[in-house]
Formats: sequence, C-alpha cells, structure tokens
Amino acid sequence: MTVDCSMSSGYCSLDEELEDCFFTAKTTFFRNAQSKHPSKNVCKPVEETRRPPTLQEIKQKIDSYNTREKNCLGMKLSEDGTYTGFIKVHLKLRRPVTVPAGIRPQSIYDAIKEVNLAATTDKRTSFYLPLDAIKQLHISSTTTVSEVIQGLLKKFMVVDNPQKFALFKRIHKDGQVLFQKLSIADCPLYLRLLAGPDPEVLSFVLKENETGEVEWDAFSIPELQNFLTILEKEEQDKIQQVQKKYDKFRQKLEEALRESQGKPG
Repeated sequence: MTVDCSMSSGYCSLDEELEDCFFTAKTTFFRNAQSKHPSKNVCKPVEETRRPPTLQEIKQKIDSYNTREKNCLGMKLSEDGTYTGFIKVHLKLRRPVTVPAGIRPQSIYDAIKEVNLAATTDKRTSFYLPLDAIKQLHISSTTTVSEVIQGLLKKFMVVDNPQKFALFKRIHKDGQVLFQKLSIADCPLYLRLLAGPDPEVLSFVLKENETGEVEWDAFSIPELQNFLTILEKEEQDKIQQVQKKYDKFRQKLEEALRESQGKPG
C-alpha cells in the first residue's frame, strides 16, 4: 500500500492584496522572518514528517468518511490497500488558457468565454475560464497533485505547460480563508480523506503557479504575443478608468465653481 503522501505548510491569507503582482492571485503570504531575501508573493512550504497510516487505520477513516458523505460520493477500498474517491477542484485562473484553434470541446464551450482581446494564432486560441467553474474528478489514493493538474488540463484540452499551474488547498481558520500550495507529490484524495467530506473544512483550488519570478522560457512565442495583446488592452482599460475618474472630479469642481459664482460675495 502506497499512501506516503508528503504534507506541507505555509498558509496564505486573502485579507490583504498585493497590487501589480504578475501571474499571482493577489494574496499576501506569511513569510519566514529568518529569510534573508523573503519573497513577497511566494508561500514557502515547510516539510513535515508523518507516519504512513496502516491498512486498518485507512479502513476506519474510509468508513467514517462514507457515513458523513451525503452525495453518494463515498470512497472505496481495494484489496491492495489503495482506495478511490472523488474530489472537486475550483478553477480560479486570472489569466487566459490556451487551446488548439478551431477545437471547442463541449466541456470548454459551456464553461468558458473566448477572449476577444487575445489574438488567435495559426494553431492556438486563448480563453478565459470563469472563476467559479468547478470540476469533479474521480481519482485514486496514489494520484498526485501533478497528475491532477495534468488531468484537468487534458480534460479542457489546454495546451499550456502544466508547470504554470498549481493546486492549492483552501481551509477556513479563525474566520479567515487560507490557501496552502500543495507539492506536486502530494495526494489530494488522502488529504480529502483526512479532512472529511465537508467542503468548508477543505476544498481544492487550481490557480496560476506563484513562482515569484515569471519563467518566460516556459511560454511559447504565440503565448507571449497573446500576453502582450492582453496587457495592452488592460493598460488601455486602466487609462480609461483613470480618465473617467478625473473627468467626474473636474465636472464636480466646475459645478461648484458655477454655483459659487452665482452667490453674493
């Protein structure tokens, strides 16, 4: 039985936002005070040693899990000690994904909106996935985070490099929503089993990989061209927002001046 799934710590809070963080989810992270060069937008995991559970412990946990699961999505234990079950992954991608041009599978057509501002290349097209999209996966206890990410990308026919994405576990603690980036070797179903079926206790979120530094070598030329187009459109939108803001201020000042001119001194 292989259930030796490494656990990591390093939570990040959504209470504060970091502006101008490229390819990040705009989150503030608890940083190691002893670090000489702490990163502003990277959660550094701390490895913890954990004894692998015995077969009897796994069976007891699965029985307890299934008694609390109300949606007929229980786990099943195999004779070899492995087990299968379901996890739900929330897709919260702030940047568009890339799919082959001209291919619009049902799963993508229903769930995403084409990015008009991103140029379609000869072979690829960019899309925005809705922030609230949820995908349910049937996996085994040996399925790793890396395999989950690759499976999700394959499901949606996304051709982006899997290293651009990361799987996070989301929990509620002390009235806050906290995210923890999972290692690619972690086993999500094992984490689901430990936490129980309640999504308020634990849920999984797919986001852009927060590396602190953008690894431009991982992008293809068409992707980089699309990003330039997107950034130019975002820049123009920002300029228009600022212009509208100051146009309103100017209008209010002019109205105030006209009113003051009509009053006796």
